Amino acid sequence: MPSLSKLLKVRSEDVSLMYTIYFAFFTSGMMSTLIGALLPFMKAEYQMSYVLSGAVISAHQIGNFAALLIAGYLPYLIGRKNSTLTLSLGIVIGFTLMTLSGNPLLLLIAFAFTGIGRGTMSNITNVVMSEIAQNKAAGLNLLHASFAVGAFIAPFLAILSTSVFGVYWRISAWVLVLFEIAVLFSLSRSSLSGKPKAKQNDEGRAFMRSGKYWLNTFILFFYLCGEASVIGWLVTYFNDTGRLSPALAQTTSSALWIFILVGRLVCATLSVKMNKNALLVILGALQIVFFLMMISVEHIALIYLSLFGFGLAMSGTYPTTLSTMDRKFNSSTIATGTCIATATVGAITMPIIVGSVAQAVGIAGGLATISLSILCMFALILVKFFLGKRDERAEATA
Repeated sequence: MPSLSKLLKVRSEDVSLMYTIYFAFFTSGMMSTLIGALLPFMKAEYQMSYVLSGAVISAHQIGNFAALLIAGYLPYLIGRKNSTLTLSLGIVIGFTLMTLSGNPLLLLIAFAFTGIGRGTMSNITNVVMSEIAQNKAAGLNLLHASFAVGAFIAPFLAILSTSVFGVYWRISAWVLVLFEIAVLFSLSRSSLSGKPKAKQNDEGRAFMRSGKYWLNTFILFFYLCGEASVIGWLVTYFNDTGRLSPALAQTTSSALWIFILVGRLVCATLSVKMNKNALLVILGALQIVFFLMMISVEHIALIYLSLFGFGLAMSGTYPTTLSTMDRKFNSSTIATGTCIATATVGAITMPIIVGSVAQAVGIAGGLATISLSILCMFALILVKFFLGKRDERAEATA
């Protein structure tokens, strides 16, 4: 069995950094689902209204969006290592602050800080993995698999601290803080550059003129529209429609993350053996099929089968799309940050659209609107596939 570094074709001097990056994104995954898991307990203890509960989630996404842009430019001023350590402290500050006070303003600030930390980690981990792994697609798929593992584990941490030890939700928040401190310590001792990065070849603006860059960006935009909406509304949908009991509805989110994890491992293997654009076409088509199945069937076995298929299809789309970008854009924190920030707008807006439609016509109609974003994503994937075929023919005749 080849080692992970050999599989990903990572140089020996970058192996330690590779594992640090995976650990950092694993912790980021824990944070992403722990917020949702702890919010009901915070809402009850701090007597938060539904409006405030929604506002703090929006504050997190706004912080995430801002950090994706800031983290793209700050390395040019103070270096990658210093910018990453500075902005990632937001997770430590945010989770600590939310355990200390229920003041609405302080909660909004705390959640914004967590978003800043999350956006920073998303930017730097994707950029560094793209740089150090020659087998970029597999490296990014495994990176996002580590995120999925963290996202799957965190709710059980919350269950442990609130069910086994009593309603001590703060314990799980503090455990996450300790994990993040370990991440920051590891990054501080890593080989990330501590010097301001010099701009080369007009990389700050070159991506703006690339049609393929924006094609990939908007594939990710519509993908995140679907991902954020499904993950955010899945439990509510099955609970409110009565298609699953409340207990089973609660398991759908964890089940989806298991299937996403399996899918990312599968895609990491397939990305080495087949054309990545063809893989994206298959994943996009399967997303359409299994999403329509998920909102149509009522039998429990078929529901979980559709979740399995949808999770597998959804899992590899983001990292595989990111891996097909021009390497010079993948290696630029500005280009990567702009791409992920633009795509994140989809994650911010689509769940609100789903909620608005659900308010008017019911949750079934609200969730059905997600199919529009999946169809738009698939249309752009087809454009990407045929453009790739055209380029291959042009190279063959050159």
